[in-house]
Amino acid sequence: MRCVELDGKTSAAVYSEDEGVTGEIGGKGARRARVSGIDRALQVIDHLYETGSPAGVYAIAKAVKAPLSTVYVIVDDLVEKNMLTRQADGSIWLGARLYHYGLAYARSLDFMSIATHEMHDLCRQAGETVQVCGRDGDYMLVLAMADGPSHFQVASRVGTRVPLNWTASGRLLVGHLAEEERIELFKRCARSSPTGRAEIDPGTLSEAAGKAFESRLSIQAGESDYAVACIASPICDRDGQCVATISIVLPEQKAFSDENHYTAHVRSSAERIEKLMGWRNR
Repeated sequence: MRCVELDGKTSAAVYSEDEGVTGEIGGKGARRARVSGIDRALQVIDHLYETGSPAGVYAIAKAVKAPLSTVYVIVDDLVEKNMLTRQADGSIWLGARLYHYGLAYARSLDFMSIATHEMHDLCRQAGETVQVCGRDGDYMLVLAMADGPSHFQVASRVGTRVPLNWTASGRLLVGHLAEEERIELFKRCARSSPTGRAEIDPGTLSEAAGKAFESRLSIQAGESDYAVACIASPICDRDGQCVATISIVLPEQKAFSDENHYTAHVRSSAERIEKLMGWRNR
């Protein structure tokens, strides 16, 4: 049990790494729904990851709908273990230990090693920014990125998550799903983009995703960012499921001035990754 002082009053929370929060002592003494300590810790970390910026303990507790006293205890534990860090203004952010875990995990993935190597090769061939993207639930996630030699700047960096319907890669990542699944998914997650040009109709999105996956090519322009185009190809495992995409991100006018040049390169890169992974025989 730990005691936390809140607004001059002491509140005690029963907490253990095995059993989590079982209730609070004091106040009305009402017993709360039992949530494990691991689950609460993940809620805190996930919230910081999803928002992409430091936050105060009160804001975190409100966002994850957890008792403030409980979140104070968990945050203190995670800061002590270097899983989180407390900044000068008292806000909480991800800690260095998580970064080290991420590096160790990345080293163990043959796929990311192969995909990253191919990404840099494609960047040199195309002379443009190249990204490897994956799916994170209802979002597309930028897994790796190689900046092109030009001064063209891409807003989406490594770790960026955007709704699936905003991007060429997002559609490919769900293109292998059954039509009914795609429609239900887009009903749930399709959102208007900052440019207002992203398609949000579930039926239209599902059809586009299926066609893009079948042709192994998806192109979008100006849907998520003004004057920015993306040309993507799916990377499929041996079961035919799209596990990631490789894409060229470039100015919209360049994409359509020499479209065949870029589409040939991105398709070839995706196929090479599949072959090196043993997912493609020809």
